[in-house]
Amino acid sequence: MAAYAVEVAISADEAAVVSVMTLAFGNDPITRWSWANPHRYLEHFPHFVRAFGGKAFALGSAHCAESHAGAALWLPPDVHPDEEAMGALMESTVPEDVRKDVFAVVEQMGHHHPEAPHWYLPLIGVDPARQGRGYGAALLKHGLLACDRDRVAAYLESTNPRNIPLYERHGFEVIGTIQAGSSPPIFPMLRKPR
Repeated sequence: MAAYAVEVAISADEAAVVSVMTLAFGNDPITRWSWANPHRYLEHFPHFVRAFGGKAFALGSAHCAESHAGAALWLPPDVHPDEEAMGALMESTVPEDVRKDVFAVVEQMGHHHPEAPHWYLPLIGVDPARQGRGYGAALLKHGLLACDRDRVAAYLESTNPRNIPLYERHGFEVIGTIQAGSSPPIFPMLRKPR
């Protein structure tokens, strides 16, 4: 696999990064369970990306791979997603028949986060037309440099079981399973600094 350049995504890149994430998560089990209707997914998921990982743009911890082939939104220690915006979005856009389970999943996610300071990777995605070429690995490697430099753990939730081997190759370990009602499983993963 080729080595790809990874750069900091600035506010001017935000629309392109959100578009990449929207494409990348278009077949994600938990995301499409939350917004099964394609139109509602395309309408609401970009707002979710901004609420879940959008703080990374202002902090210099949003990264993109060549020509926006992929992106990663990292939140440094003690920075959290915009939980108020996420809650309001889910309350108003997730179908009523799964909403209770969605909120139960989100609550479980909170219980799995490490108590010690850690870098959190809420979102990483690669344009489906460019997947399998090493962009995800390049993005992970780049983001993990800060974790190792700071001697701080990294944490993520894998919403797609197919991605677990990629994360494991970069030192992450599955530490549990998150699931509520009819939801697909999510796998919280932790990586100790190297």
